[in-house]
Amino acid sequence: MSFLRQIFLFASIFLATESSLGQRTYFEMGTISVNQNVTTVITASEPIRFVDISTDKVAGDQPIDNTLRLKPKDGEHQDGELLAIVTIITERYRTQYALAYTSKEREAITDKEIEIRERQQYNNPAVTMSKEDMYRYARRIILSKPQFRSTSNHQKGLKMRLNNVYAVGDYFFIDFSVDNKTSIRFDIDEIRLKLKDKKTSKATNAQILELEPAIILDERESFLHGYRNVIAVKKLTFPNDKVLVLELKEKQISGREISITIAYEDILSADGFNKDLF
Repeated sequence: MSFLRQIFLFASIFLATESSLGQRTYFEMGTISVNQNVTTVITASEPIRFVDISTDKVAGDQPIDNTLRLKPKDGEHQDGELLAIVTIITERYRTQYALAYTSKEREAITDKEIEIRERQQYNNPAVTMSKEDMYRYARRIILSKPQFRSTSNHQKGLKMRLNNVYAVGDYFFIDFSVDNKTSIRFDIDEIRLKLKDKKTSKATNAQILELEPAIILDERESFLHGYRNVIAVKKLTFPNDKVLVLELKEKQISGREISITIAYEDILSADGFNKDLF
């Protein structure tokens, strides 16, 4: 065989191998054994953004961000029968499993964690920043020195103040604190962020838009004296006749609440992440 022929043969094999790397059949996928009397729980290392079950033979739901539950709808299947292919897409990777029926309940998988070797890197166009990155930034911010001094509110022995507003990518990170001057523990019910009219009259209905935080760094349920937290929210702009209102509400029966108003000027002055902080 000539030298050029050897090169051509090698190149053909290499290209064929490369072209097949992005393709596979269900025989090459990981297999999960399922049974109609057993719930199979699949857990991802990060929030699941999309799930596809290729047939209607398997029911599934997503009770929390990173967890998927599966179960065959009936038991009228042969052992080893392929019921469906499940595709799971997270913020940064995707995974596929072949769901094979087993009539033996003890062989059905009840708990499956997606392993690193099963993850295929995926550039999800719907995700501009992963939750992992958000939490990493928020943990740095909560250790930073407060920059705002004038944005605060005193009410019922509580003082709430704005510490910092940072901007990165498509998100604002709002850093705030609450000091409890009373001896009564504050039991947190909810943290809410709203976009409201700056001035309202009794004759008109106030326009209020509820904003859903992408993350809340500290998920604790109560505090006694000092409390500091960081929330991330999708970046937005709003006119001068609107303000952001950040509310902290307590559980009943006491039902205390306190809020701060964040003006558009504060949002405009949001710092970008810098080398000193990050």
